[in-house]
Amino acid sequence: MKKTIALLTLAAALAAPMAAQAHRAWLAPTATTLSGTDAWVGFDAGMSNQVFNPDHAAMRLTGLTITAPDGSAVQPENAMQGRYRSTFDAHLTQNGTYKIANVMNGVMASYTMNGEQKRWRGAASEYPAGLPEGATNVQATRTASRIETFVTLNNPTDTVFKTTGEGLELVPVTHPNDLVVGEPATFKLLNNGQPAADIDVTVARGGLRYRDNPEESTVKTNAEGAFTITWPEAGMYWLNASVRTEGQGETLGSNASYVAAMEVLP
Repeated sequence: MKKTIALLTLAAALAAPMAAQAHRAWLAPTATTLSGTDAWVGFDAGMSNQVFNPDHAAMRLTGLTITAPDGSAVQPENAMQGRYRSTFDAHLTQNGTYKIANVMNGVMASYTMNGEQKRWRGAASEYPAGLPEGATNVQATRTASRIETFVTLNNPTDTVFKTTGEGLELVPVTHPNDLVVGEPATFKLLNNGQPAADIDVTVARGGLRYRDNPEESTVKTNAEGAFTITWPEAGMYWLNASVRTEGQGETLGSNASYVAAMEVLP
């Protein structure tokens, strides 16, 4: 992409210190590219200090959706929530690319009641009616979290890349199941349907427990919300970005975050 101004070569930044961000969320597949008339893929989802290493808590999958290449919904199978991770399987029966996403939107608020500070969380449609009568000093933020990954059966397709216009969303320029070591890959981030310009994207390679080097760095999106990564090593990578906006008047502030797991092959 000619106008991409943010180019990240991770090999030049492997010695960068690990960012101080604990309990990172992730949703990772057992494989990203498969072949045949049908296939099964397993998924792990958790919150941990090291990405893809379940060591803190399982992820709740209340917002889980699996979208098939034709746009239909696929039901997760064999779902289970353990102490440190949640797991489920997906049966792929259509050729093309699937999107697996855990999306959580809502409103978080703090308020004062009888001299005590309290908190409230609920759906956007429940706010502010869901607050108790007599609540004062109300401060509320609209939240949008998207944690996703992609898998492909046989030939890659792009039908699942359609965005919803809510929160932070990824628009691949390079297909996320066609990533190769040493080759640049470009993606765009949108925030509520508009380019998410000048925000940091954290990129970290999994497998930290087997090495001393964190292999983590950041890249900024350009004016179009685009960023480019050149992958130095094969493996599963964790991408993360977030955007906060302040509220004005009756308009709520917002806190949107995006996480993706992508596999890079040799």
